[in-house]
Amino acid sequence: MKDIDWTHLTFSYTPTDYIVRSHYANGSWSKPYATADPTVPLHAAATALQYAQQAFEGLKAYRTMDGKVSIFRPEMNAQRMQQSAEAMYMAPVPKEMFIEACELAVRMNIDYLPPYETGATLYIRPILFGTTPKVGVSPAHEFEFCVVVTPIGPYFPAGFGTTPFIINRHVDRAAPLGTGQWKVGGNYASSFRATEPAHEQGMGVLFLDSEEHKYLDECGGANIFLVKQNTYVTPASQSILPSIINDSLMTLCGDLGIQVERRKIAVEELGEFDEAASCGTGAAISPISRIIDPDSGIIYEYGERAGKVCEQLYKAIRDIQYARVPDIHNWRHYVDL
Repeated sequence: MKDIDWTHLTFSYTPTDYIVRSHYANGSWSKPYATADPTVPLHAAATALQYAQQAFEGLKAYRTMDGKVSIFRPEMNAQRMQQSAEAMYMAPVPKEMFIEACELAVRMNIDYLPPYETGATLYIRPILFGTTPKVGVSPAHEFEFCVVVTPIGPYFPAGFGTTPFIINRHVDRAAPLGTGQWKVGGNYASSFRATEPAHEQGMGVLFLDSEEHKYLDECGGANIFLVKQNTYVTPASQSILPSIINDSLMTLCGDLGIQVERRKIAVEELGEFDEAASCGTGAAISPISRIIDPDSGIIYEYGERAGKVCEQLYKAIRDIQYARVPDIHNWRHYVDL
């Protein structure tokens, strides 16, 4: 194991020893292999650079309480990347190959997997992009699939502490019939104009629907949910990336006797909720202390500490990820070392 201060890692890139690569040409994928070279030769006219023909995923590997290594629900990430690939006219990565490549990346960089109970994890970043040189606007016929891993700390500096968010009506994350439901880089690049100024002030951003700017959409890098009494409410929108963590939390709500609603949520409803949080692979759950609406001047307060439901769900999902409880939903994918 590497000599790293695991408890003080941030959500940033730390170089590791290997990446995993596979190339698609002539209708088939090559077998994934590990390489110590972290660079990928790419033609300057490749469709990934010219026309943003690209998709990516994010998932984590955990060192569990029983000393094993587990990846959380990788088949769901494989499925989501296939959906992104089809939307962007790229060759989908077969589920078995996706998981094989993730396992190989973890095994080859096992010394970077943080110890149990340090709060750190090994982040896995699969990337798919077009490599065919093009000048005309058309999709590639050759593609590269890579898996990069890096040890990370919490996505938000406060960890499970609360973070303030601000509503932004002046930047749209994705068009109503655009690419919001797929995990493609352009969605994130287009959000920088809103997220970076907010991050400089220690806040997250809450995007609204880009058609009417009346309903909650997502937080750019994560979904959002709110709690009213014993009901978990999360937005319904065709522009929201389907979060694997959000899906998992809704399943856990059923286990805990918490009601679930997926529907449009108007900004004016924010004052009716007891708790609010963003959720995604990076942070799992990040409770929201308040949501600021600068256009109306209203501040919706949820408290400086995580609420009861957020705490219940956070404990429940972490217990599964770290193998502290039986895996009744078969979410842990163990890696043979």
